[in-house]
Amino acid sequence: MNSVGEGCTELKSEYDQCFNRWFAEKFLKGDRGEDPCIELFKKYQSCVQKAIKEKDIPIDGVEFMGPNKEKPGS
Repeated sequence: MNSVGEGCTELKSEYDQCFNRWFAEKFLKGDRGEDPCIELFKKYQSCVQKAIKEKDIPIDGVEFMGPNKEKPGS
């Protein structure tokens, strides 16, 4: 699946590959250490936020999940 911003698709792919590898090789095997893909996520997140602004996509009232973000009701 492509990203909301065409220029973000490669970053999304890199992050997805990193996260899927970490999840399968570490997390599911009990290694609950820190996500090594956090910097890739931050770059991708920044790119998406820029694309949303450029495309003038309304996001008022939308809650985003991400690193260091608590789930509602936590």
